[in-house]
Amino acid sequence: MTLTPFDPAPTEHALSRAMAGDGATHRAACVRVGRFVTRHACLELAAASSRGRGHRQNEDAMSALDGGAPVYVVADGVGGGALASRASRGVVDCVHRRADGVPIDRRVLREALILADAEVRRSIAARTDALGAATVALCAAVDEGLDRWLIGWVGDCRVYRVTPVGNALIELVTRDDSYRHLAEAPPPGATPDDPARMVGNGAVGTPNVAEAALDDDQMLLLCSDGVHKRLEPGDIARVLAADAPLVRRCTRLVALARARGSVDDATVLVILKRSAAQAPVTTRPLRIDP
Repeated sequence: MTLTPFDPAPTEHALSRAMAGDGATHRAACVRVGRFVTRHACLELAAASSRGRGHRQNEDAMSALDGGAPVYVVADGVGGGALASRASRGVVDCVHRRADGVPIDRRVLREALILADAEVRRSIAARTDALGAATVALCAAVDEGLDRWLIGWVGDCRVYRVTPVGNALIELVTRDDSYRHLAEAPPPGATPDDPARMVGNGAVGTPNVAEAALDDDQMLLLCSDGVHKRLEPGDIARVLAADAPLVRRCTRLVALARARGSVDDATVLVILKRSAAQAPVTTRPLRIDP
């Protein structure tokens, strides 16, 4: 599994321009599309990310969408600059090395995040005495029908479940590890809504893992706080319910966050489940628990 680069390649320029045309005020933009297929269902995948104003590089990271396992991660680097970027990419890489190709359960996901905490700390400590860390949200399918998922997170990256038909329902699956939600006093200079748990600086605690069902035509949305802090759930549901290619809906979410004043790095990764009848003939094996 390779990490997604965040500086636009030449083939991405057209979509970067389209993103700006949707009202985005952004720096470098990156988009990705993919698909994952089993005998019983398929996933349509799309993602978009935009570098925040004033950032020299995008400090978010996300999974590539061409992997052989239905495991998807978004991480938001904390600490600024190269340290934040190294932390977020290290978290994504470590999760995939631990979770790809093995039966997924709660233990595996928690182990992956705890391992990422140790690896990111070592990687940064080998270069500097400064601290770097990341918040993260991930999801992993645990059955071949792709309708049972485990959701893991540390910090304030979020996962929403969206039903984009009818009234376009949306549900927040995660709960931010903020000082407010954990009933902890923030340190000097922090706010109650800042993340109290992060990966890479020893502040993981016990990684959160929850279960979520995913029906045909439902979506899981993973996003960094550069998106969800500027958008109401109804905004997100409305954009994702639009009649447009999935990748265009992702770029529109980032564009809308920018239009609402987001100056942070902004990343969205969307997983849309389709029925087996909508899946191509080619399939990929998926290891599941017996």
